[in-house]
Amino acid sequence: MAVERGYVLKDPPYVNVLFGSIKFAWVWMLLRVWLGWQWLEAGIHKVGDEAWTVTGSALKGFLARAVAIPETGRPAVTYDWYRNFLQFLLDGEHYVWFAKLVAWGEVLVGVGLILGALTGFAAFFGAMMNFSFMLAGTASTNPVLFLVAVLIMMAWKTAGWIGVDRWLLPMLGTPWEPGPILAKRKTPSEAN
Repeated sequence: MAVERGYVLKDPPYVNVLFGSIKFAWVWMLLRVWLGWQWLEAGIHKVGDEAWTVTGSALKGFLARAVAIPETGRPAVTYDWYRNFLQFLLDGEHYVWFAKLVAWGEVLVGVGLILGALTGFAAFFGAMMNFSFMLAGTASTNPVLFLVAVLIMMAWKTAGWIGVDRWLLPMLGTPWEPGPILAKRKTPSEAN
């Protein structure tokens, strides 16, 4: 909903039902578990591979291919600012620690989505990785995974209902309405 000068723009009923009703929690659970499995499968082999978790050489090779500008045709990376960022990672040898971040990030996103724990955050970080891969010129399954992640983010209230979020989100609450765990506790002097 958007509010401007007292006027409230309401969502269509089907949006409220699809993204906010627990009637469709099973749909989001199926998509969430499928997406989580994709991330877990992608990351699990990386965390056991020294090229990802020790030397970073796997990411170094990926970055080197992404920043390369061919003599003919188009480069993999369209935007110079992103190519400069990737080159910065290469030049500073940041790929060593960044590869660990990618590998463990993929595993954690997968686990979060499969368990339905902090589902909206897990989907966000998954979408961010998909977007980064697409900016680096890798299409593969990234567009589909990105789309599913965006839909899960839109359904954050119910996407984890058949999962840990059913109990976790009421305890944590939201930034605009903190739950018991995150609510600011009043000190005895504030209570008086």
